[in-house]
Amino acid sequence: MVGFTKGGRSPSGDTEDHSADLRLGVRLTLALAAVAIFTAPFVVLLVLVQTSSTPLKDLDEGVALSLHAHALDNPGYTAFLRVGTEVFGPWPWRVLVLLTAAWLWYRGAPRLAAWAVATITFGGLLNLAIKGVVDRARPDLPHPVAWAPGASFPSGHAMGAALGACILVLVALPFLRTLTARILLWAAAAAVMVFVAYSRVALGVHWTSDVIAGVALGVAVVVGSAAGFEAWRRGEGHRPVDPHVEGVQPEAFREGGSG
Repeated sequence: MVGFTKGGRSPSGDTEDHSADLRLGVRLTLALAAVAIFTAPFVVLLVLVQTSSTPLKDLDEGVALSLHAHALDNPGYTAFLRVGTEVFGPWPWRVLVLLTAAWLWYRGAPRLAAWAVATITFGGLLNLAIKGVVDRARPDLPHPVAWAPGASFPSGHAMGAALGACILVLVALPFLRTLTARILLWAAAAAVMVFVAYSRVALGVHWTSDVIAGVALGVAVVVGSAAGFEAWRRGEGHRPVDPHVEGVQPEAFREGGSG
């Protein structure tokens, strides 16, 4: 038994385990940092909204009045925004994620399907809970061009777009073989989020701070759930991956469906 320690493991094995633990610690730390980065804007805005910050109020009202004037002067543009904001509304994203989850289940990836459904469901419920607690009034503009029910903070449309777009990208990444394709996919998702956020303010149904908070919180929820799923993968013995590069469960497709 020369070369083995009392516990039956070689010194080289201990070194490898220590290195693996160190890499895991670094990756999990980076994941938590990412969650904090995307959560911070939401928390800051929440505090400013709750304390009725004058600078934030002035910014929100100034942007709202400017975009509202443009919407009134351009009815065709406004009609386009109305259609676009509903095409990319919360329910279309939920349907897309549910259909994707059904396809994932069929492909033999039930855990990935459950992750997708759980993430968008949790995000939607969190949005409703925060809206109920904050209970912020929506903009009250002269000659409104659109209407929306419920409280204003955070924007459900903006958060729904962030949740849905990020979930679908993380599912699709394993099918893309080049870094350029992956970057373009993320860029497309970001463009959709920006468009939805802009449309809600331009239509006068949300303040700017509402949509920024919605996008930030939606991304934070997806980052947190992806980090949790990645921790589970590693516990199951799968090789570590960066979800934002390779997807949440790439082996589900490369191995013909491993659950």
